[in-house]
Amino acid sequence: MIVGLHMPSATIGARRIRTPPARGSGRRVEQSARWSDEVARTAAAFSVLLDGGWSPPLPGGGSTAARWSALAELGARDLPLARLAEGHADAVAVLAELDGPEPGPGARLGVWAAEPPTGRVAARRVDGGWVLTGTKQWCSGARACTGALVTAHADDGRRIFLVDLAAPGVSPRPGSWAAPGMAGSDTVDVELRDVPAQAVGGPRAYLDRPGFWHGGIGVAAVWAGGARGVAAALAGVVAAGPDPHRDAAWGSVDVALHALDAALAVAAAEVDADPHDDAGTAAGRAHRVRGLAARTGLEVLATVGRALGAGPAAHDGAHAARCADLEVYLRQHHGDRDLAALADDLRARR
Repeated sequence: MIVGLHMPSATIGARRIRTPPARGSGRRVEQSARWSDEVARTAAAFSVLLDGGWSPPLPGGGSTAARWSALAELGARDLPLARLAEGHADAVAVLAELDGPEPGPGARLGVWAAEPPTGRVAARRVDGGWVLTGTKQWCSGARACTGALVTAHADDGRRIFLVDLAAPGVSPRPGSWAAPGMAGSDTVDVELRDVPAQAVGGPRAYLDRPGFWHGGIGVAAVWAGGARGVAAALAGVVAAGPDPHRDAAWGSVDVALHALDAALAVAAAEVDADPHDDAGTAAGRAHRVRGLAARTGLEVLATVGRALGAGPAAHDGAHAARCADLEVYLRQHHGDRDLAALADDLRARR
């Protein structure tokens, strides 16, 4: 069975690791030479999180706000960990929405659905089943996950498949991520060579379902948490005593973060009221909230950076890591392209 591959929390594949200390502590983690400290630390924390029962409610079931709050809380604490947790939670939601198999004990899942022009995976039928071949890019948790939902191109269109990452032919490329930001998420290219896969839903089922857009707002909730994590450094300084410039910066950050919180709360209520998107508003809602979250994150990074200067960026390892992580993660928003897509949606609804 592809889902339900049990792996003890101390084991990722054949590599044993121990739960490491918090980021920025400088202590090393016992690991294989192929793993960086950050990747090993995040993989261990991911295992501990899921083994501890972390399981947010599915979107659209009446508790969407609680789901997104859980993701935001993780984002404020640790963005690479939140990236893996969001992928697992999204995979569980996709499987539920498309009547896929239920994840079993010990499953750590990812969703590898990026379709850049430089990477393409082909799916072909073999003996009544499917096999995948090609290079999949932007695969978060490539060595921490036990399985992944992978998009691929079949003869009848784009589909999504469930893949056992312990299967022969699955080869992560550890050197394919160069940035320090989000390095702990182990987002690398993965080579697939005739890898057995289980189709989940039909052609375009992954993209055409309402949950595709609901899940996109879940990512925005993680960004919102990441922005709060960065802002915490400024809050600590402002609490120590008044300073007109820093006070103004904190007021500006507070306004931006509360506006984003309000947008997420409204979006959660709308999703719960119309989980199947009968009104046709899911795409526009997702583009709007994601655009606001990306703008807010960039504003917080800039405002906190100006207010605090070089000191925390140079001497506070945890804060510097949060800033680097958020700056990279926000690039998952496609900027003007996504805003233009929102305009297309608004035009179509006039």
